[in-house]
Amino acid sequence: MLLRPIVLGISLIASFSSHAAAPKSGTELFNLSRIWNVTFRFSSNQWSSIKPAEVQGGRFGGRPGNGAPAMGLGNFLAPRVLNALDSDHDGVLTLSEVTKTFERWAVEWDTRKLGLLNADDLRAGLNKALSQPGGPGGGGGGPGLQARAGGRNGLSGAAGIDFKFVEGQLTFEETDLPRVAVRYKGNGTYMDARNTEKKSLKVDLNEFTKKQKIAGLSKLNFHNNITDPGWMNEPLGHQLYRDAGVPAPRTTYARVNMTIPGKWTNAYLGLYSIVENPDSAWAEDRFGVKKGAIFKPVTRALFDYQGEDWSKYQQIYDPKTTLTEEQKRRVLDFSKLITQAEDEELARRLPEFLEIDTFARYLAVTVWLSSADSILTIGQNYLVYLHPKTQRFHFAPWDLDRAFGNFFFPSPEELSIREAWNSDNRFLERVMKVEVVRKAYLGHMEEFQKNIFQPTRLAAQVDALAKLLRPAIQMENSEAASRFDSVVADKPNTTTQETPQDRPQGGFGRRSPPPIKSFALARHRSVADQLAGKSQGKPLSGGAGGRGGRGGPGGNFEPRNFMGPIFLTAADIDADGAINRKEMLTLGAKWFSEWDRKGTGKVTQEDLATGLNVLLPRPNFGTQGR
Repeated sequence: MLLRPIVLGISLIASFSSHAAAPKSGTELFNLSRIWNVTFRFSSNQWSSIKPAEVQGGRFGGRPGNGAPAMGLGNFLAPRVLNALDSDHDGVLTLSEVTKTFERWAVEWDTRKLGLLNADDLRAGLNKALSQPGGPGGGGGGPGLQARAGGRNGLSGAAGIDFKFVEGQLTFEETDLPRVAVRYKGNGTYMDARNTEKKSLKVDLNEFTKKQKIAGLSKLNFHNNITDPGWMNEPLGHQLYRDAGVPAPRTTYARVNMTIPGKWTNAYLGLYSIVENPDSAWAEDRFGVKKGAIFKPVTRALFDYQGEDWSKYQQIYDPKTTLTEEQKRRVLDFSKLITQAEDEELARRLPEFLEIDTFARYLAVTVWLSSADSILTIGQNYLVYLHPKTQRFHFAPWDLDRAFGNFFFPSPEELSIREAWNSDNRFLERVMKVEVVRKAYLGHMEEFQKNIFQPTRLAAQVDALAKLLRPAIQMENSEAASRFDSVVADKPNTTTQETPQDRPQGGFGRRSPPPIKSFALARHRSVADQLAGKSQGKPLSGGAGGRGGRGGPGGNFEPRNFMGPIFLTAADIDADGAINRKEMLTLGAKWFSEWDRKGTGKVTQEDLATGLNVLLPRPNFGTQGR
C-alpha cells in the first residue's frame, strides 16, 4: 500500500488541515457528524518492533520479507491433532503414537463393520476425534479460535500471532501525547490487511504515562474497515444496537496519518473508525455502576459447565476486569443451570441470571443483521457484562465489520429468525425455548421492524454518512473510492465477487457483501414474511447436512470439512473410494515421516502445523484491494 502525503489540492488540504481542540467527553468524541484528525509518530526501531514475528510452518499468503505472518489452517488444527495423537501427553509425537492411533481410528470409525471407511465415516470420525466442546478451540468443532492460556483469542491469535505494544507519539487534533502505547489489533481483519500498511491499531494512553486520557478515555481502538467496502457496517451496526436499547460501544471516524523518519512524513494511512473500548469506563457509562465484570467469550459452548476449576474457564471467557471469587462463582452457577437443569427449572430460574429484555433486544438486532460472525455460529465477537447489583448477565455486540450479511454464507437476507443459530449451540437452543425469552425476542423483532429496521431510515443514514466520508476515502485510492460509491449507490460490489475457482475447500473465501441499502430492503421484507407466517426463512445451518449439519458457516468450520477429503485422497492407495486398515497404517507412517522434518523421531506442534499446512487448502482472505 502506497501512503500519500497530504498535498493533493486546495479543497482536500482544507478538509485535513482544519484542526480543533481534542474532544473533552465521550459524547463529544463519539458522533457520526465529523471526522477527527489523528497523527502517529514512531522512530524506525519502534515501527519495526510493532510487527509480530512470523509464525513458522504455514502459508496464509504472507509474502516473504514484508513481515506478514506465514500461516495456514494447520496452525489452527495442530493443537487438536496433537491432542488426539499424543497418547502420553508429553507434547510431542512419536511414530508409534501416530500409527497406533490411526489403527485405533480404523476400528472405531468403522461403525458399519465393513472393514472400510468411506468419506462419511472419515468426516464423522475426524469431527469426534478433533472436536473439543467448550475447551481450547471454542467447542463444538472447528478450527480453534481460543489461544493458549494467556494468549489473545481469535483467528490470528489462536495461530500464535501475538501483538506487543510499542511506544509512540499521538497527536489528536491539537493535543499532543508524547508517550503512548500502540499495537496492531484484529484477527480476520489483521489477516486481510497483512500485505498492506493499513492495520487496525489499539492505543493505550496509560501504559507509559499514567492518567493520560482523551475525552475521559484511556484506550482507543482504530479499526481499518478492510472487509467493508462501504466503511459503515461497524458504525451503523453499533448505532442500530444502541437505538434498540442495547449497551453497544460508540463509534466515530478518524483520518489517520503516520510519520516515521526516513520512511513517511505525515503520510495518509487512511480513514479509520474509532470504536469505544469495552472497559470499566464503558460499563460505568452504560450501566451507571462500577465494579461489574466484563467478559469477551470465545466459545461455541457458552456457559457450559466444566467443573469447579476456574482455570478451565479463564481463557474461554477472557475477562477484561479483575474478577472476584463471587463473580467467578456466578459464571459457574449459570453454567450449571444451562448445562444440567431440567426445562422447568431453567425457565423458572433463568431471570435470576439473565437480563431477559436486553438479551432479547441484543439477539433481535444480531439476527436481523444476519451477523453470523458472532454468538450465532463460531461463538465470538460479543461482550457479556455481569451487573454488580442485580447479578444478571447482559449482552452487547463487538466487531461488526461482518454485519449486514457480510459473511461467508449465501442469501443472508433470508436468514430464519427462529433458526438463526447452529442447533449444537446449547445456550441459545435452551434459552430460546423459554417462553418469556422467545416472546420478548419476537416482540422486539416486530417492534423494531416498525421503526429502527425501516429500510428508508437506514438508507438515509448511509447517504448522510457518505457525504461526510467520501473526501477521506478518495484520499486513500481511486479503487477504494469507486467501490465506496458503488456501495452507496446500492450497486453490487463486483470487484470482490468470488468465482468457483476462488472458493477454497472448507468454506473459506470471499463473497461480495451486499450493500446496506439492498440488504435492509430484502431483510425487512423477509422478516416481515416470517413474522406473518408466510415464510420460515432459511435456517442458518440448512444445507446438505440439515440444521446443525454441514450447510452453515458453523458447519464449514468443523474439522471434518478440512481434513476429511485430505484423508481420503492421501490414504486411498487403490483408488476404490474407501480406506482399509492397512491403508490407514500406511498413511500414519507416511505423514509422520513428512512431519519429522528434522529426523529426530519426534514431532512438535510446530512441526505438525508445518506438515498440515502443506496438506490443507489455503484460505482466501481478501484485502478488498486497499
